[in-house]
Amino acid sequence: MAFDIADAPLPPKRVDPVHHELAALPRPRKHYHWYYSTREANDDMWRAPQGVHDFLRAYYHHKSADWKDNRPYPLKSWSAGELARLPTYYVMDLAKTMAETVAAEMPSTEAIAANAWLTDGELAVYSAEYRRTSFQGGLQWYRCGTSGAFTSELETWSGKSIDVPSCFISGRQDWGTYQRPGMFETMQKTACTRMSDIHLVEGAGHWVQQEQPGEVGRLLLQFLDATAA
Repeated sequence: MAFDIADAPLPPKRVDPVHHELAALPRPRKHYHWYYSTREANDDMWRAPQGVHDFLRAYYHHKSADWKDNRPYPLKSWSAGELARLPTYYVMDLAKTMAETVAAEMPSTEAIAANAWLTDGELAVYSAEYRRTSFQGGLQWYRCGTSGAFTSELETWSGKSIDVPSCFISGRQDWGTYQRPGMFETMQKTACTRMSDIHLVEGAGHWVQQEQPGEVGRLLLQFLDATAA
């Protein structure tokens, strides 16, 4: 008998008061981690009204430096009022799917043709594979994270740190680095004891290695040269 992962029971999501607070805002909102943990999320994207290819085009654009409203800054706290400052691809409108969220930010035909970091031919490789396999595999990561599934199996590493040379490279226009207040400080002081540099690359959003591959490559070689000295 064939088994469809979509039929499997989802693990219960952990309760965090901030999600109730987000839903109670004058403009009701929800965090995308918890949305991606729902059973509906896969079909919302896999069966998106605009099609998988156009959904992905808008999604990649919305989270990139090409979307001019990506001007991130540190949040003061993990609270509904502060999280609501994040763009809607991270803190969504409560009643909207991700496909509906990004559809409003679909770039123009001219912008798509001018995109050098993700051509339509390159994107077609992604969209064809997602049409074939769906989004379920990636969504399982969010389901595990919001439910705490398998956390006990990772407790071996509790309290451990990364004690080899390391650096951090991200896009300056990436809001992801600011979702959790104090993330940079935790990385440098606790998680990575030998972190030499934090690089926020100008002209890149969430997809730094695609948007600015030359600069990412330069920074990696610089890091390797420094650690080999």
